[in-house]
Amino acid sequence: MWAVVVAAGSGERFGSQKQYEQLGDRRVLDWAVAGARTVADGVVLVVPADRAGEPEVSVDAVVAGADTRSGSVRSGLRAVPDDVRVVVVHDAARPLAPGSLFAAVVAAVRAGADAAVPGLPVADTVKQVAGGQVVRTIDRTALVTVQTPQAFDATALRSAHAGNADAPDDAALVEAAGGRVDVVPGHPRALKLTGPDDLVVAAALLHDGERLSESDRA
Repeated sequence: MWAVVVAAGSGERFGSQKQYEQLGDRRVLDWAVAGARTVADGVVLVVPADRAGEPEVSVDAVVAGADTRSGSVRSGLRAVPDDVRVVVVHDAARPLAPGSLFAAVVAAVRAGADAAVPGLPVADTVKQVAGGQVVRTIDRTALVTVQTPQAFDATALRSAHAGNADAPDDAALVEAAGGRVDVVPGHPRALKLTGPDDLVVAAALLHDGERLSESDRA
């Protein structure tokens, strides 16, 4: 099993390339790679084109990303050996996703799903709006917010990407192709770093996790 860690973003909303920001004792992308390593035999790291020549000793391949997320995943997928049967795709912007989350999505694919994604229940009331006015209130009980890592049957993922389509995530491409996408319980630690404040939150979560680990050892 291999993983593609997508770290090719320009960081326009963040204000810098957040994947290279320091989080605790390592970079954001290093945390994401370490999470992928809990299940993967090989890891492909997809980086901005201007960083593709920089050595990354913790991965098996470094490739340049594309202009879109889907394009970047395709770049990484091309570096995955053809005989690999399960592929995990993970965003470096979710550095603290726990190993248990990687294991859960992989297990769902090995149990027969074409794809598996982590989902969290929607906590807030959701309203559809048009022209600054509420059109309707949407029943949130059937809604989830989706995270990465996402796991895929390799054949299904390659087939979904064959048309070079773009989508918010790879599961959407598999879904559009008629594949079965299972949802496993998401995890609050798999938060996405969008702005600088999110990095502060991640640092606090990391500190709390380390403190709890020290308490366990005491």
